[in-house]
Amino acid sequence: MTIRQLTDTIINQIAAGEVIERPASVAKELVENALDAGATRVEVATAGGGLSLLRVTDNGGGIPADELPLAVSRHCTSKLSDDIHDIRSLGFRGEALPSIGSVARLAVRSRPDGADSAVEIGVEGGRVSPVRPVAANRGTTVEVRDLFFATPARLKFMKSERAETSAITEVVKRMALAFPAVRFALSGTDRSTLELPAVPADGEGLLRRIAQVMGSEFAANTLAIDAEREGVSLTGHVSIPSFSRGNAMQQYFYVNGRPVRDKLLAGAVRGAYMDVLPRDRHAVVALFIALDPALVDVNVHPAKADVRFRDPGLVRGLIVGAIRHALEMSGMRASTSGADAMLAAFRRPESAGPGRPAGHGFAHGGQRYTPPPRPAHDWSRDTSPLRPLDMAGAGGAGADVLAAAPAAAGGFSAPAQSTFDVGASPSADARAGVADAPAGLMRNPLGAARAQVHENYIVAQTEDSLVIVDQHAAHERLVYEALKGALHARPLPAQMLLLPEIVDLPEEDADRVAGHAEFLARFGLGLERFGPGAIAVRETPSMLGKVDVQQLVRDLADEIAENDTADTLKERIDHIAATMACHGSVRSGRRLRPEEMNALLRQMEATPGSGTCNHGRPTYIELKLTDIEKLFGRR
Repeated sequence: MTIRQLTDTIINQIAAGEVIERPASVAKELVENALDAGATRVEVATAGGGLSLLRVTDNGGGIPADELPLAVSRHCTSKLSDDIHDIRSLGFRGEALPSIGSVARLAVRSRPDGADSAVEIGVEGGRVSPVRPVAANRGTTVEVRDLFFATPARLKFMKSERAETSAITEVVKRMALAFPAVRFALSGTDRSTLELPAVPADGEGLLRRIAQVMGSEFAANTLAIDAEREGVSLTGHVSIPSFSRGNAMQQYFYVNGRPVRDKLLAGAVRGAYMDVLPRDRHAVVALFIALDPALVDVNVHPAKADVRFRDPGLVRGLIVGAIRHALEMSGMRASTSGADAMLAAFRRPESAGPGRPAGHGFAHGGQRYTPPPRPAHDWSRDTSPLRPLDMAGAGGAGADVLAAAPAAAGGFSAPAQSTFDVGASPSADARAGVADAPAGLMRNPLGAARAQVHENYIVAQTEDSLVIVDQHAAHERLVYEALKGALHARPLPAQMLLLPEIVDLPEEDADRVAGHAEFLARFGLGLERFGPGAIAVRETPSMLGKVDVQQLVRDLADEIAENDTADTLKERIDHIAATMACHGSVRSGRRLRPEEMNALLRQMEATPGSGTCNHGRPTYIELKLTDIEKLFGRR
């Protein structure tokens, strides 16, 4: 087969196949160019999911007329110095514009600082047109039309317009998080306008940009991260454990301002939340890593989405340690989403019932009261959400109080027992104390216990809120933390194997496992090298009982190879501790005395991570007094 030189068009199309995967890839490259040019305003317009039109306009430095032909030529860039390891810009290869021009109709208009007019150059399917003068404002506008018209086979792999538009939106949001001082605007015929105003480039400004991109709900449930170790800086925000998502799409990572998707970083976040989130739930994070460009390789992927750290263990340890420290120092934090859901459950639909005109009601205290709508069917005690509480669970104390109430006090007399059917199954077992709660207890974060309902939920009162605690979930977390502290405070007991078990591994895996032998011995796993490509296991943790030694060692080898950690064994031991905590904690259905309830609340306040149980469920919900007053129309 004869060796021949490829044409420039084929070379550019091959590069486009690596760099330009979909319209979102074009948006990423063009927005990066605008930011590298020093733009403070970036506007993106799309049509047809970016396939028909994708236009990026900025107010950056612009491109001089004599350099415009170089801008659409391969491997021409102003962003790379003589040292390829010192990369301080988002782009540096000089492949984006020529690659886009080889598969689409590309037009670049630019007016640099101090120029009297603008110039434009076009590229259509790899053919470059001459530079010509045009009218344009300061900055650069790049217009891409009919993407992949020169390679129609690629169009078969595109998704729907909505999906492609959503991907472009995600790209713009990710870039906006890294550059809060830049105004971003996204518009087009196939989407509603997205405006992200510029904010100050400080901690408060970043939080405002996070609220713009990820929603105010996340901003209200975050913990600030600020840590540094050996020249690597980590800043950003992470969610509290009770605020999580079903996938990892809401995890944003940046390395020296570059948005990346890296398994090492995602794995570090998962490890940091290991004790407070189940495996099927994911934290919401926006983390920014800053380090010397020489310590990270950003040139390992054509789209620059992946990076490689010189010391991955340092970066992973910094992330895990910083997040865990933030979780421990956060104290008692309940997710606002729990309170919002609770408020939504209490609100009634704002509609008039059958036979009742809208607005029917009366005014009181300057506010209008509208009674609940009349039900369309006969009232039933068993199904009505407005049924009265049955006080039989409190030994009939509630019924006695009602019976003793004088009719003169408001003209109310207790109904006969047959009316309320007190002997039926109780709807609650509230046992509220009549004595006032001590003021000192109500100043605590979780306040003073006032009642226990349904034999599982503790109702507590603070100075400005109502707190509902799941007693089983809360005590489960307390027992789990106590067990972990006891287990990890000293080396775990090990059981000697009658005959050492030999595990055959690739030589490099055997070296990795043997290098972590001292760490593994703390958890009761005693092992050593046994010739080439083999590990001899002499002891296993007593807590694990009968264990598949072969599979355990291979799992450890895989994890060490991927993350340079041996946490698999620790996770198994912690899982057993979590199971013991679940079965040994206060069960649902157990009635607690007031002093027991208050003791549980005080222990929660003193235990890190007590806002969620071992399975990631919230242990308590807090409802502010102002929200309760809104429910009753007092605010």
